[in-house]
Formats: sequence, C-alpha cells, structure tokens
Amino acid sequence: MSTSVGEVVTAFATERLGAQPQKASVTFLGVEPIEVLRYAVGSELVYLTCGCARHPMSDPSDFNPDPVRGPRAEIVVRMHAGHALPGLHKRLATIAAAPAVEGLILAADALIDLGEPVWDGSSCTALVLEPDDLGEVRLLEPMDPVTLLRAVPITANEAAWVRLKGVDALREAWAEAAIDVASVTRSAASL
Repeated sequence: MSTSVGEVVTAFATERLGAQPQKASVTFLGVEPIEVLRYAVGSELVYLTCGCARHPMSDPSDFNPDPVRGPRAEIVVRMHAGHALPGLHKRLATIAAAPAVEGLILAADALIDLGEPVWDGSSCTALVLEPDDLGEVRLLEPMDPVTLLRAVPITANEAAWVRLKGVDALREAWAEAAIDVASVTRSAASL
C-alpha cells in the first residue's frame, strides 16, 4: 500500500506539472525513505516530498491509530529558478518524516520552525503551510486524499509575527509590500 501512495502522488504531480522530476532520497533511522522530487517548470522550481502520505497522520497519544483513514499530506515548495538551493531537499525530508517520527500533523496555516536555514545560506528559518495550487491527490477508497501543502519559507522575524498576529497578518504584509515569496533573494516583510 505505501508504495502505491507514492506512485500515485508522483504520477499526479508529473501529469499536472508536465515535467519529469529529478529525485533525491533521504533516509532516517526507523522511518521509510522520503523522496524529494524536483520539477523544473518554466522559470519555477517545484519541490515535492513523497513519502509523508504513506500513512495517515495521527495524534501521537492515539495508541491505536487507523492505518487507512486519516489526513495525509505532502509538502510543496515553489521557488524561482536560477539560484542553487543546497540542503533544501534534506530540510523538506525532515518535515515530511516528522508526522511518523514526532506525531506532527501537517495542516494549512501551520508554522514550522526549523531553527536552521531552510536551505544553506538562506535567511529563512521557518515555513508556513497553505494549500498548494496542485490541489489534492485522490486515493482509493476508503483512504483520505493527500493534501498538497505549499511551504512558504519565512524569516525568524516573520515567524515571530505569525506567532504574535497570525499567518493572515503576515500574508497581508506581503501583499502590501508586493513581496514575491518565491524569490530566493526576497527581503523580509517590514512588520
């Protein structure tokens, strides 16, 4: 079952994006490997985790989680092409493994603080999640669909703003300042 979920997610993204991915695999002790797919689509790079959705996410205090039903998610990062993003695939794989390792539930508007640069040399050290334009990946019944969540890299100051005012206030600040969150060299929002 777990392999088929990954194959369905990969086929869905490949068809929707109209490109073949490059693949990197990251292994963590005690967890099945997480793949990170990298698609070059025009002037955009799209990174997609593949492996988080193998199993439904569940509350770590639930000693008998449903192995079939429950929320499933994968992480998407969209950045403008033209800049190297070393280490990004490892950070994404770490987030994708967190539901299995730490019981983290990935959902829209969540703040994930990495405590280290999202990619080597980045000023961004956290991510906020939102539904991605790719939508959901339908799976065979009775499995719940896989929600594809866009992870937007943010700075430590922006993460503090999210904790204080909420993610919608940060999005409003980006809109007011015309900040392109897919730019590797973007400045932080003035908060």
